Amino acid sequence: MLYHLLYPFHTRFSVVNVTRYITFRTAAASLSALAISLALGPWMIAKLHEFQIGQVIRQEGPMTHRAKGGTPTMGGLLILTAALVPTLLWADLTNLYVWIAVLTTTAFGGVGFADDYLKIVRQSHHGLWPRYKILYQVLIAAAVGIVLLVLAKHGLYNTQLVFPFFKRLQPDLGWWYLAFAVFVLVAWSNSVNLTDGLDGLAISTFAIAAAAFTALAYVTGNKLLADYLLLPHFPYDAELTVFCGSLVGASLGFLWYNSYPAEIFMGDVGSLALGAALGTVAILLKQELLLGIVGGVFVLEALSVIIQVGSFKLTGKRVFRMAPLHHHFELIGWSEPKVITRFVIVAIIFALFSLTTLKLR
Repeated sequence: MLYHLLYPFHTRFSVVNVTRYITFRTAAASLSALAISLALGPWMIAKLHEFQIGQVIRQEGPMTHRAKGGTPTMGGLLILTAALVPTLLWADLTNLYVWIAVLTTTAFGGVGFADDYLKIVRQSHHGLWPRYKILYQVLIAAAVGIVLLVLAKHGLYNTQLVFPFFKRLQPDLGWWYLAFAVFVLVAWSNSVNLTDGLDGLAISTFAIAAAAFTALAYVTGNKLLADYLLLPHFPYDAELTVFCGSLVGASLGFLWYNSYPAEIFMGDVGSLALGAALGTVAILLKQELLLGIVGGVFVLEALSVIIQVGSFKLTGKRVFRMAPLHHHFELIGWSEPKVITRFVIVAIIFALFSLTTLKLR
């Protein structure tokens, strides 16, 4: 919005010319998101306390978490506000990819909001029935997949897969890409959701992944860099840099209040939306497979749950003390801050390694 208001004056006021640069608008969006998060945080925490919207703790979780009961939740509303408003202010709103990212993130956030709302009303950790929760996610993801197939038909997207480390291995999935896109979006929204179990863990690891995708969006959106690195390039890709920058700023602002000991939790409205945001950006940049490296911590958390459930059903034995993985380390004696710090270190390693794959191809 600001971009559309300011840029027409670039011929009369040279200072306004900076708004045409992706780098400037990304920095502006990041700082705007950070400022909104920091400014609205205390007000939202107070309002959530006032309306008694507090976290319901699972009884089967670690005993140390019982004291967190009643901490304000649904802080994902703060993250979404802080991320989406700057995107709408600084991005080119004629860009189709921006709208796909914004609407998909909002839709998944809506599913999370319904889940959080039911938990609060029932005073239970049970919200939407799992089958309905997954169904809504699948329907939203399918809608996104159909839009992408339509764009591909008009030459504005393609249904190829780009494999990390391999320059020319780019199979075209065709109509099967619809199922693949659904899997990516649903899997990633739930992976971030599973990681959201310790103060600041999900949002800090997400911020690292979002920062990596900010760089990837810029590289993919720049024709010279994309051609040099043999990456798929569409003109629409560049504006996703602004969206990713907003996610980073909003995450850092929320982390200010969500860091240990947390004053507010993001809830499913935040975790489902953020996971979907990562998945959507990866899909639009044609980096769906690289996302598994960028968000390696989320992959490990999800795999720990799958392994735990599979092992218990098949053998009656558990592989981990508790799943997701962060709870396992808590139960073997790591303090919560130590678990968070070490997972953040691992997340940084994954993100840096993912960026090196752009050249190691």
